[in-house]
Amino acid sequence: MTKVKICGLMEKNHVLAAVEAGADAIGFVFAPSKRRITIDRAHELAKLVPAELLKIGVFVNPEVEELEQAIREVPLDYIQLHGNEESDLIEAVKFPTIKAIAIREEQDVEKASNFDTEYMLFDAPGTNYMGGSGMTFDWKLLNGHRISPNRVILAGGLNVSNVKEAIERVKPFMVDVSSGVEIDGKKDEQLIREFILTVKDEER
Repeated sequence: MTKVKICGLMEKNHVLAAVEAGADAIGFVFAPSKRRITIDRAHELAKLVPAELLKIGVFVNPEVEELEQAIREVPLDYIQLHGNEESDLIEAVKFPTIKAIAIREEQDVEKASNFDTEYMLFDAPGTNYMGGSGMTFDWKLLNGHRISPNRVILAGGLNVSNVKEAIERVKPFMVDVSSGVEIDGKKDEQLIREFILTVKDEER
């Protein structure tokens, strides 16, 4: 069954909605973004997340010390690197990692083979920030890639109306949503529930 990550959570009620609806992972954004939160705030929200759910921290071009602090103090289960990070940073941190790559053309997909990480996240290019644009990319660009489907996380413009098609075409291990469960730029509890149930109900 495809896993679901709800990213960019900032409020207690939204975390609880995701947990109760059956999310598999919760994302906290520490990078420049309208969804950015502090480590202290993430620590408080993480108390609401059961141990079996993954707590993932999203970073853009961080320093090793920043990563180590968040890993320790939230605490996190995975880090997601959404910038121009290279393999040496991943090796230096020695922690379960998701590397995000913005997909514009086939060559971007090929970059995934350069990273020895647990998962690769394929996303649409950002606009004001790295990722989180709410736009999709051409999923056909993922055809024939050499990354195991068990390592693929699909992001970029997913919502209740298109996530079934996305799963059917890409067959990712996990889907990642943020703006697709928002109204006027804020998370919506009902949309969070509907998105998770759309993914889970499709596969029962």
